[in-house]
Amino acid sequence: MFDLMPYDRRRRLAAYDPFAEILDWRKSLLDGSGLKDFRTDIKDAGDAYELAADLPGCQKEDIHVELNDGYLTVRAERRCENEEKDEKDRYIHRERSWGVYKRSFDVGHVDTDKISAVYKDGVLKLTLPKRDPEKPVSRSIDIQ
Repeated sequence: MFDLMPYDRRRRLAAYDPFAEILDWRKSLLDGSGLKDFRTDIKDAGDAYELAADLPGCQKEDIHVELNDGYLTVRAERRCENEEKDEKDRYIHRERSWGVYKRSFDVGHVDTDKISAVYKDGVLKLTLPKRDPEKPVSRSIDIQ
């Protein structure tokens, strides 16, 4: 179960650090990633892990799942625009929401060739089959 702990390359295991949020405020303003991480549920289903990630408002084309150096990264971009205009095209109310969600997971004990993904109703579901455990090798060593 601990194989799929969320991973943050800057802070290793993703633990809450209030000072890191204060230090990262400039970055989030500049790159548009001021959105909170998306929420995930990870379930051990016996022969596989099942990861369900809430990505409401995202289009399937804007979700990217990548494997790199033993880490599975889910990246999603959300765009939402609401605006109201009067008859002279002056804005009365305007809201724009844009942001990028991104999380990485350690998949060192997962058979990465058999990972499957389905996106439906704002939820991304990944099936991550477990790798067969390596059997310990035992042998007798001759003493000389």
